[in-house]
Amino acid sequence: MRKNITLERIRKGEIVLGCALQHYRSAEIARVFAAAGFDYFFIDAEHGGFDLETIQDMISAGAQAGITPLVRVGELHYSLVARFLDVGAQGVILPRVESPALLQEAVSWARFPPVGKRGFGVMAPLLDYEPRSFPEIIAHFNANTLIVVQFETRAAMERADELLAIPGVDVAMVGPSDLSVSLGIPGEFDHPRLVSCVLALIKACNARHVVPGIHCRNEVLAAQWIERGMRFVGAGGEHSLLFEKARQTASQLRARAQSAQARKGDRC
Repeated sequence: MRKNITLERIRKGEIVLGCALQHYRSAEIARVFAAAGFDYFFIDAEHGGFDLETIQDMISAGAQAGITPLVRVGELHYSLVARFLDVGAQGVILPRVESPALLQEAVSWARFPPVGKRGFGVMAPLLDYEPRSFPEIIAHFNANTLIVVQFETRAAMERADELLAIPGVDVAMVGPSDLSVSLGIPGEFDHPRLVSCVLALIKACNARHVVPGIHCRNEVLAAQWIERGMRFVGAGGEHSLLFEKARQTASQLRARAQSAQARKGDRC
């Protein structure tokens, strides 16, 4: 049975890095993320258009490549949380959380009794076909399932102490885009109001022994938050990384081509 490497690392106090898979329907991208050196990736089932079979293929490719596959569910429903775990996700990201009572219920869906309410539907591929007893399987998955809660609104930030006190929450991940909208400063990621709000959450996380995290639109913003104390840090998605690298390459080659054309013209 596979261990959750990302969860192991954050429990040791390490900083882990990830990326989102949001638009391109290819399981190969998970292998690219692994080869690139990311610790985890999350499949966006909140905003992306993936069906369950595509998500299962992405999860399987990532797990076999040694990167931790997570899924951001569309909303807090048992059928979504448990089913993504049943097809192999090593953790879930719970979006738009504001209610401590609902969060406590959602966390229980991700773990088996006696600590949770997840129904037992673990199939042989998730065990790498190892012959294991029910108690062994339950203990393994309860210990290796990562629960990430997104803080995306002013209301969530105001209830941070209550939300962070829910047992079983591993990571509190800021969603800066929605948070900036909620704070009335859409897209102003360096605005003092947003920065101070997130710094306050980091302090609350550390007091509650919850790992503070954030997913940023690019590596520049992500690097700033690493310096400010974030330990579960994501940057961009597969579509933005491909576009930025493609644009950079095309721009550099276009400049070289124009320079070569100009030199040729000077010789004529």
